[in-house]
Amino acid sequence: MKSALKSGLLALAAAALPAAAYAHPAIGEAAGFSHGFAHPISGLDHVLAMVMVGVFAFQLGGRATWLVPTTFVLVMALGGVLGATGVNIPFVETGIALSVVVLGAIVALNVKAPLAATLGIIGLFAIFHGHAHGAEMPENAAGAAYAAGFMIATALLHAAGLTLGYLIGRAGERQGLFVTRTAGGIAAISGVGILAGLI
Repeated sequence: MKSALKSGLLALAAAALPAAAYAHPAIGEAAGFSHGFAHPISGLDHVLAMVMVGVFAFQLGGRATWLVPTTFVLVMALGGVLGATGVNIPFVETGIALSVVVLGAIVALNVKAPLAATLGIIGLFAIFHGHAHGAEMPENAAGAAYAAGFMIATALLHAAGLTLGYLIGRAGERQGLFVTRTAGGIAAISGVGILAGLI
C-alpha cells in the first residue's frame, strides 16, 4: 500500500509542477501555450478540482472513466471561449471553489450518480474553470496555443487523478476506500477554506 500511495503522490506532484521555462518571457505561440499550460496548475483550486474529477471518474468506472474527463475538457474549452471573448458569467470564482467542495464530497462519500447527472454536474463546473482560464489569457498570447495549453494541463491533472484512484484501488478495497474518502474529504475542506478566503 505504501508503494502504491507513494507512486500516486509522485504522479500527482509531477503533474502539478510547472516547468521552469514558464518563468521566462515569451511571445506569440510560445507565450500562449506556456501561459495556458501553467494556469490550471498554478492555483490550488484548479488542481484539486481536476484531480478529484479523475478520482471520481475512476470510482464510477466503465464508460465514465473516459467520458467524465473528456466532457470536462471539452466543456471547459467552451467556457474558455466565453471568458476570452468577454462574455460575463456571474460568480465564476465562487463556482470554482464550490466545484472543489462538491467534487471532494462526492469522492469522499463515494457517490454513484447516474452518468447523465454526473456529466451535467461536471459540465457546469467546467464552464466556471474554463471561463477563468479564458478571461485571464494574457494579451500577447496566441489564443489557440493558450487553449491547447490549458486543455493539455487539465487532461494531465485528470490523468493524475485516474492514476491515483487506480493505485489506491490496488491498495485493497478497505484501505483504498479509506484513503480515497480521506483525499476527498481533504479536498472538500480545502474548498471550504478557498470559498471562505482562508486559503
